[in-house]
Amino acid sequence: MSASTPTRDTSAELDQLCINTIRALSLDAVQRAESGHPGLPLGAAPMAYVIWTRFMRHNPHNPKWQGRDRFLLSAGHGSMLLYSLLHLTGYDLPLEELKHFRQWGSKTPGHPENILTPGVEITTGPLGQGFANGVGMAMGAAHLGAKFNREGFPLVDHYVYAIVSDGDLMEGVSAEAASLAGHLKLGKLIYLYDDNHVTIEGFTSLAYSDDVPKRFDSYGWHTATVADGNDLAAIEKAIRDAQAVKDKPSLISVKTVIGFGMPTAGTRKAHSDAPGAEAVKETKRALGWPEDQEFFIPDEALAEFRKTIERGEQQEQEWNELVGRYTSQFPEQGEEWRLTMSGELPADWESHLPTFEGTKSIATRQASGEVINALAPYLPTLIGGSADLGPSTNTDIKDGGSFQFGSYEGRTIHFGIREHGMGAALTGMSLNGGLIPYGATFMCFSDYMKPAIRLAALSHVQVVYVFTHDSIGLGEDGPTHQPVEQLAGLRAIPNLYVIRPADVHETREAWRLAILRQHAPTALVLTRQKLPLIDRAGAYAPAEGTRRGAYVLAEATDAEGKTVTPELILLSTGSEVSLCLEARETLQKEGTPTRVVSMPCWDLFEEQDADYRESVIPSAVKARLGVEAAASLGWHRWVGDSGDLVCLDRFGASAPGPTALKELGFSVDNVLAHARALLGS
Repeated sequence: MSASTPTRDTSAELDQLCINTIRALSLDAVQRAESGHPGLPLGAAPMAYVIWTRFMRHNPHNPKWQGRDRFLLSAGHGSMLLYSLLHLTGYDLPLEELKHFRQWGSKTPGHPENILTPGVEITTGPLGQGFANGVGMAMGAAHLGAKFNREGFPLVDHYVYAIVSDGDLMEGVSAEAASLAGHLKLGKLIYLYDDNHVTIEGFTSLAYSDDVPKRFDSYGWHTATVADGNDLAAIEKAIRDAQAVKDKPSLISVKTVIGFGMPTAGTRKAHSDAPGAEAVKETKRALGWPEDQEFFIPDEALAEFRKTIERGEQQEQEWNELVGRYTSQFPEQGEEWRLTMSGELPADWESHLPTFEGTKSIATRQASGEVINALAPYLPTLIGGSADLGPSTNTDIKDGGSFQFGSYEGRTIHFGIREHGMGAALTGMSLNGGLIPYGATFMCFSDYMKPAIRLAALSHVQVVYVFTHDSIGLGEDGPTHQPVEQLAGLRAIPNLYVIRPADVHETREAWRLAILRQHAPTALVLTRQKLPLIDRAGAYAPAEGTRRGAYVLAEATDAEGKTVTPELILLSTGSEVSLCLEARETLQKEGTPTRVVSMPCWDLFEEQDADYRESVIPSAVKARLGVEAAASLGWHRWVGDSGDLVCLDRFGASAPGPTALKELGFSVDNVLAHARALLGS
C-alpha cells in the first residue's frame, strides 16, 4: 500500500468502538455546554472515521505540513465531530478543551475557526462557504502542481476532502463553486454529502426537492451514492472509486440518520441544542456505551486513533525526502518552491513597482492593471482574475495564460459571473498555501461577496479584492451599478483594509500594502473614470503617506507660501481628492489657509499612534469638511460635531459620469460652498 492509503488490520468491532467514541465525545460536549448540534456528529461519524483513518495523509504533530490532505467540515455547525477527531488522533487539542466546548477562551468554538484550533483548515459555519473554500483549495493545489511537479516528483498531490450538508447544497454559493469546479475538472476534490434529509424546520421536502446526483452530474462531477451511512466498506469503496476519477470532482451522497442513536433520531429535534441528561443516557444505551461516564475514551479506541501520529510522521518524512531529491535534481525550481511555500517575498520585488513617471491622466483601475503586470514577472505567487470583467477591471495578467483544465499553470483565472463563489474560492486558495490570490468585480457587486469577505477577514488570510467602478462617476449604467453604501459596509468589517487611492501613485502604494499584508485581506477601491494627475514631485506630498492610512497631501500656507496652522481641513478619498485640491487653491487665494488630507485607508490611519493622527487632523481645528462620493456613514468621527460633509446619502442616476457627479454635488463649486459655510463666510 502507498503512504496515502495506510494499511489496517482492525476488526469491525474496533471500528464500531472508534466510531461510537466520536459520537459519545460529541454528545457529552454538547450536553456539557447545553448548546450545540449533536445531530451531524452522530450521523456522520462513520464517514468521517473512514476518511480520517483510511485515506487522509496528515501529521497531528505538524498540522501545517504542506504535503497533507485537507479536510473541511463545511457543515461547521457539527464542529464537535471535528474536535473529537482532532483530539483522538493526537492534535494539540486536550480533552479539557472538549469539555469547554463553546465557552469563553476555549479552542473549541461553536463553529470551527482556523486561527484558533490546530488542525482546523478553514473557518466554517455559514453554509456553503466551506464547500466553495474547498474548490479554491483544489484550484490552488492544481496551479502549484502544474508549476512544480515533475515526473516522479509529485510535490503537490493532496486531496481536498469535505463533509457537506443539505444546507450547504441549498446555498447559492455552493452552486457557483460546484459549476466552476466541474468546468475546471478538479479531480482532487472529494466531497461526502451527509444526506439525512433534515434541516432545522423539518424534512428537506418542505423546501428542497432537487435530485442532487443529477444536479452534480450536470455540473460535470462524478457522483455516487452510499445507501447506508454506517456501511464502512461501501463508504471506503466510494472514495476509492472517486480517487480513480482523475478529471472530475466527486460528490458521494451518503444516506445517514441525523442524531443516530438519539431518541429523536431522524427528526429535526436531533439537529441542534443539547438533548438533555436523560436523552444522553438513552442514546448511550442505544450505542452500547457506559451511561454515567462523561468523556469516556476506551484505551483500545484511543490507541487505534493515535496510530495516526506514527503514520503521519512517516508520511511527512517520505514527502520531505521527496522534496529533498527534487531540490537536488532541480535546484532552481527547488529554491522557488521553498520561497513559494514559505511565503517569503522575493528580495527585490518592490523595485518593480511602477513609478508612473510621465503618465497621462488615467483611471485608478488602469493604474492597478499596470501594477499587476509590472509585478507579475517578479512575483510568481500572484494569481487571480475576475467575475467575467477582466477587460473592465484591468486584472488579466498579460502572457500569464488562462487557468483551465490542461493548463493549470495559467495565472489569469476566469471565475465566470460567480462573485460569491469567487470570493470564497480566493480564501481557499490562500489557505491552501503558497499563493497571493486576487479577484475583481465592480464595486457595487461586492455585495454578492460580502459573506466570503467577512470570513476571509475572520480567518486572517491574504486575499486582494479589486473593486472598480467605485462611484456614481461610472456614469450611464445608473443606480443599479453605482455604489453608494458599499464603502461604509466594507469599512465596517474588522481586519479588512479598504483602500481608495486618489491617483496612480496611491494605487501603487495600495498594492504594496496589499502584498505586504500577509495575514489579512485588502480591498482596493478603484475608479472607472480618469483622474487628474497629482503633482507629487512639486506642490504635493509623496504618495508614501498612503502607508500610514492618511496624510497631509497639501499643507495650509500663508500669502508668502509659508506653512501655517490651517483654518480649514478638507478630508477626502479617491476621486474626490482632486476636487479638494482645486477648492483649496481658491480658498488659499481668498486668504483661508486650507489643508487637504488624503485618507485612502481609515483602518490603517486608526492604527497609527495618537501623535501622528493629531498631526494630520489637529483637534484644535474644528472646521473640517469630508468629501466622498459615497454614504456619509462613518465620516462624522473625522469631521467632528462642528464639521460638515459632501457625501451621497441617496442612490445615483443614469447619466454621463461627469454629469452625474456634478448634479449630485461633487463639484468644486459645491465643495467651496460647504467650506465657506463652515467658515461662516
